[in-house]
Amino acid sequence: MMAISRWIHVALIVVLCSLCSYAGKKNTPQTPQSASINMIVLTDTNGKPVRNAEVVLHLINKKGKEMQEGLELKTHEDGKAEASGIPFGKVRVQVIAPGYKTYGEDIEVNQPNMEITIKLQKPSQQYSIYK
Repeated sequence: MMAISRWIHVALIVVLCSLCSYAGKKNTPQTPQSASINMIVLTDTNGKPVRNAEVVLHLINKKGKEMQEGLELKTHEDGKAEASGIPFGKVRVQVIAPGYKTYGEDIEVNQPNMEITIKLQKPSQQYSIYK
């Protein structure tokens, strides 16, 4: 009789511990695995939006190498481009627009919603001995 009572106590403790751990997991907020990135591309000199700029995003591995094909976007008239479903980690951002220097930077995606402002510069004048 004593052995049965002891087993009932052990079983109750196991059930209560299981319920407590399940309840704890249910209330723990889940960290998102991907992010939305809103980019705005402006000119460096006057802050006007650059439309139809090509924005390329590449995922970067721990060795600094591009992992797969990039995501290509174009900016709208307001200079904005949006990308969603970008995994957390390093992302290489490249912006190409006619009449501007190519922009490139690696960013750390670590928030569910990120906003990035990119300022493009005009190319510097080339020097030649034949002028």
